[in-house]
Amino acid sequence: MPLPTGDTIGILADNLRKRKSVLPISAGNATKWASGLSLPRGTKTVLYTGMMYQLIPYIAAMSKAQAGLEDSFLVNFIKLGRQVNKVVNISAFMAMPSKSMKEAYNQILVNIATLLQQAGVQFGYLYEEELYSGALIYDLGVDDLLNEHAHKVYNTFKKHGVKNVITVDPHTTNMLRSVYPTMIKGYDLKVKSYLEVLVERKIQPQNSLNLEAVIHDSCVYARYENVLNEQRTLLTNAGMDVKEPENSGKFTLCCGGPAESLYPKKAKAGAQKRFDQLIKVSSNAVTMCPICFVNLQKAAGDRLHLGDISTYLVQAYCGAGKARATRQGC
Repeated sequence: MPLPTGDTIGILADNLRKRKSVLPISAGNATKWASGLSLPRGTKTVLYTGMMYQLIPYIAAMSKAQAGLEDSFLVNFIKLGRQVNKVVNISAFMAMPSKSMKEAYNQILVNIATLLQQAGVQFGYLYEEELYSGALIYDLGVDDLLNEHAHKVYNTFKKHGVKNVITVDPHTTNMLRSVYPTMIKGYDLKVKSYLEVLVERKIQPQNSLNLEAVIHDSCVYARYENVLNEQRTLLTNAGMDVKEPENSGKFTLCCGGPAESLYPKKAKAGAQKRFDQLIKVSSNAVTMCPICFVNLQKAAGDRLHLGDISTYLVQAYCGAGKARATRQGC
C-alpha cells in the first residue's frame, strides 16, 4: 500500500504552519555552517540558504523511514501520526541523520560563502532569523499556506533592509525570483544564484582541476530560471572537461526528487534511470542542487564520483588548501 498522500503532505504542511519548516531543525543546526566565517548579520546583500542544504540530511533520513513504511501495514497509522505531530514533532524522531552527513552538507554552504568572498562579494547572513523558502510545499501544491509563509520570509528580509539576495540552490532561486513575486504585491528583491554572481564578478581560478566530469543539470535551473551557461563557464575555466549526458540542458532528466516525500520507490527508480545515463559518459559527475545530489548519490553508491559543483569550484578557485581555506578565506 502506498503512502497516504493527503496525510503525508498534511504532516509537512502542519510543520511549516506551526514550526516554520517542513522538517523543523534547531537554529543551532541550521546556522552551524556559518560558525567562524564572521559574516555580518543582515546587510543590504545577504546569502540566503533557504535551509535547503541543511534540511537534506533530515529529508533523506525521513525518506528512508518512509520507504520502510511504504507497502506495509504501518501506513495505516500515518493518519494517527499526523494528529500526534500537531502536538509533538514526531518528524524529529523519524529524521535523525548522521553527523557526517550533516557536516558534508554544511561544508557545501561553507564552500559557496568562500567562493563569494574570493570573488570580492560583500554579503551578510540572517542566521537564526532565516526562514525556509517553502519550496517543497510549493512542489506539493499547498498554495494557501505557501502564500502566508512567503510573506513571512519577505517581511524578514525587509526588516533587515535587504535588497539583494544571493541564493545557493535552484529551488530557492526559483521560489524567490519567480514564485514569490506572483504572491507579494510590490515585491522588490533582486535575486541571483551564486553561480550567476561568480560569473558576473569574473572570478579567476588559482589552479586547474585537470579532470573530466559529466554534468547533471537541475530541472529547475534549466527550465525555469535559465541558469545553464554559468555552471559550464565556471567549470570550464576551472580546467574541467565538461561532458554532456543524454538529456542535458533544458532537456535534462529529473533526478527523481522531490517525489521521494510521497513516492520513495518511484523516486529511487527515477534516480537509477538518470544514474545510468551519467555513468555511460564519465565516472565523475557534477550536480548543483541538494535534492539532485542526495537522490543520485543513493542510486550511484560508490560506482560514480558525485560532487556538488561548489566542491569542484572551491578546489580550483580557492587553491589546493581548500580544507583550511573554507574557514579562513582563500
